[in-house]
Amino acid sequence: MSHQNVGYIRVSTEEQNTHRQLAGMPLDETFVDKLSGKSADRPALQRCLTHCRKGDVLHVHSIDRFARSLHDLESLVTAFNDKGVTVTFVSEKLRFSGDSDDPMAVLTLQMLGAFAQFERTLIRKRQREGIDAARQRGVRFGRKASLSETDKAQIHAAYRARERVTTLAKRFGVSRTTIYKVLSQPIQP
Repeated sequence: MSHQNVGYIRVSTEEQNTHRQLAGMPLDETFVDKLSGKSADRPALQRCLTHCRKGDVLHVHSIDRFARSLHDLESLVTAFNDKGVTVTFVSEKLRFSGDSDDPMAVLTLQMLGAFAQFERTLIRKRQREGIDAARQRGVRFGRKASLSETDKAQIHAAYRARERVTTLAKRFGVSRTTIYKVLSQPIQP
């Protein structure tokens, strides 16, 4: 049985391009996840782990594409190494195999993993600060309201005039639940 060169690619969103990662590298099989790296529970990553066999080499563009926490990084590298799979991080030029006992490589992996985790923490902190600042400026998040204040006043008036909830829902293009919610709230001046 011949050994394979396997690629693992991860981008955070569907819109992001996967082509720059591992470009030009001859791979026998490639696994792609299009979701956050905050969890190691990613479908393509799990299929990759199941697919890889002893002697295979797993190529990953960079450490932050593989894991965002030091714990996940070490666990994943160990899981592949325990199967006899060598894990290579192309950007960092690092290679980890189960038969290697290179303390400098392990230290480098841990340091880079810690930096990836630190970066993720900073990103989340800046994101929270940005959302809080936007809310203070009056920015509203979430889905745009389907009914204006004028619509809501008309719903109240029509309901008081004995128009049925089902009829109101059809007329305004919303569910009956939305009509009941509008009727349970006071009319805004």
